[in-house]
Amino acid sequence: MHVARLSLTDYRNYERAELVLGPGATVLVGRNGQGKTNLVESIGYLSTLGSHRVSSDQPLIRAGADAAIVRALLAHGERELLIELQLNRQGANRAQLNRSPVKTRELPRYAHSVLFAPEDLAIVRGEPSVRRRMLDELLVQRTPRLAGVMADYERVLKQRNSLLKSARARGLSADRLPTLDIWDERLVDLGAELIDQRLTLIDELAGPLAAAYHSIVDADHAPSLQPSLSIDGADPDDDVPAASAAASASALTDDDVPAASDTRSRFAAALGVLRSKELERGITLAGPHRDDVLLLLNGLPAKGYASHGESWSFALALRLASAELLRRDSSTGDPVLVLDDVFAELDRLRRQRLAEAIVGFEQVLVTAAVLEDVPEPLTARIVHIEAGRIVESAGIVESEATTDV
Repeated sequence: MHVARLSLTDYRNYERAELVLGPGATVLVGRNGQGKTNLVESIGYLSTLGSHRVSSDQPLIRAGADAAIVRALLAHGERELLIELQLNRQGANRAQLNRSPVKTRELPRYAHSVLFAPEDLAIVRGEPSVRRRMLDELLVQRTPRLAGVMADYERVLKQRNSLLKSARARGLSADRLPTLDIWDERLVDLGAELIDQRLTLIDELAGPLAAAYHSIVDADHAPSLQPSLSIDGADPDDDVPAASAAASASALTDDDVPAASDTRSRFAAALGVLRSKELERGITLAGPHRDDVLLLLNGLPAKGYASHGESWSFALALRLASAELLRRDSSTGDPVLVLDDVFAELDRLRRQRLAEAIVGFEQVLVTAAVLEDVPEPLTARIVHIEAGRIVESAGIVESEATTDV
């Protein structure tokens, strides 16, 4: 699959912009702050329903506008699909497929992309929430219905937390909260599915991750992923510095949760054990919202032990492994690969090896402040971005912009 045409209206600094694209590599070149990332960010949003730079939609809407519109014509062989997303400053966002209304959460079913960005270093060095988001975005692209499961889980979690906070404020004990059992059951039903889906994904990433890391580094550092589950006692509030985090299930004893029990039973048991602590703190202390995945190199946590170069290589390898899974499973072919200002962060050897690893994908979009940072195999087509305008590129129909935001 590739993006054949991208159109923006009132998105970030673009009042109107239209860019014709094709298979192969395209480099968007321009100084920092000109709007390069805004273009590729919009493609990533269609695939993940989120930005890799901000947590809310409001910054994506041009100053003074009520809504932003992203349109992408997707091509796969002889088939074309037009997907449209309207981001509203007030009210729910809206989406269309071939001019017919669809739910916004349906868009990742059709638009597949994997985006590399400097922010990806946080996957290795950042908080558990960054790693959870990485897994969940990939899950939604592979199985779009999980977006609904995740949304339902968040709603139940919010309701359960509200009940816990109210009980704490009123000094109520667990036996005076009969409705808590109802929320527990719903939370376990939804959360167990998400946990199992993440565990399966982590297992499937293992092979592609090792291959991708070796392709970038040409060394065997044994990169691996290890789930850290709150239902088994792992606590994201504890910054466990060693690989022994696998044994961090100290909060729950063997008598609490039988080792052979399924995810749902373990989750329910964990909530029972933690109930008094939850009432004290007014929050839910177990579930997929508090899980993590440990990133290991040579058996040691990459966070805290890996060098800057190793951390970058691990983050890039995770994105490449994600792209390989999408390529393997998707009926629409390769995902679009987006490299947002990545090459400036890499040394010459890693630049070349990364270029060699991705050049075989159907469509690769690269942003760079300096063209010389981009390896020659990826510079087949160059688009210049200057002061929020698309210039010096065949295939551009129209572009108007205002000051960058």
